[in-house]
Amino acid sequence: MPRKKKTEIAENTEKETGQSAEGADIQEEQTGKHEEKIENKLSNLFGELKMELEPPKKQLLIPLEEYVKAGVHLGTKIISGDMRKYIYRRRADGLAILNTNLIDEGFREAVKLMSKYSPEEIILVCKREAGWRAANLLSETTGIRAFPKKYPAGIMTNPALKDFFQPSLVIVCDPWIDRNAMNDSSIINIPVIGLCDTNNLVKNIDLVVPCNNKSNKTLGLAMYILASEYCKARGVPFKARISDFTGEEVKE
Repeated sequence: MPRKKKTEIAENTEKETGQSAEGADIQEEQTGKHEEKIENKLSNLFGELKMELEPPKKQLLIPLEEYVKAGVHLGTKIISGDMRKYIYRRRADGLAILNTNLIDEGFREAVKLMSKYSPEEIILVCKREAGWRAANLLSETTGIRAFPKKYPAGIMTNPALKDFFQPSLVIVCDPWIDRNAMNDSSIINIPVIGLCDTNNLVKNIDLVVPCNNKSNKTLGLAMYILASEYCKARGVPFKARISDFTGEEVKE
């Protein structure tokens, strides 16, 4: 091949390579600007959300951002008389906002009570489908016996049953949906920890953890806090992440 043609080919190749590199730089710059724009939007959104929350009075068990991200503070438009004291404010659309300090305090008190018992002495009941994944993972990471989907009627009150078992502490994910377990606990005088939303009644609940108990994210975060803090209190290694409990994908 003549030297001139070789030179032309080399120049064209170099030109194309330069254009490709320039295009990649432009694309990378645009991507960076897009990501920055999204981050700014999220930052502004979080700033707005913080305005509707009670400012933290002390170090929370998890960052406030995690509570907000999961929506644990978002109640319903119905506020029962029992739950009124846990409400920080009501939004313009009527939605009740739970006090994040009281949410955090509820989890602290729950873990404090749980830490008095071994895993074999505690049961968790979660009939709501949104919490099944997290309930199973809590059981797996702590050794606490979980009853997702269905609570076996009479398992705590009828000695004639093959699976008869009397725990020392019961955790319910919703006092209404899990009322059978809660009522059985009341009959045999076993303390109950209840994850209670703004519309719940708390009769027969010994320790209230105020929180949104309706979605996989909120129940997932609640189970994560209980599991991680319980393991910490017992000096047991805990490697699971929040996303493992909520089912969210994590971008590495």
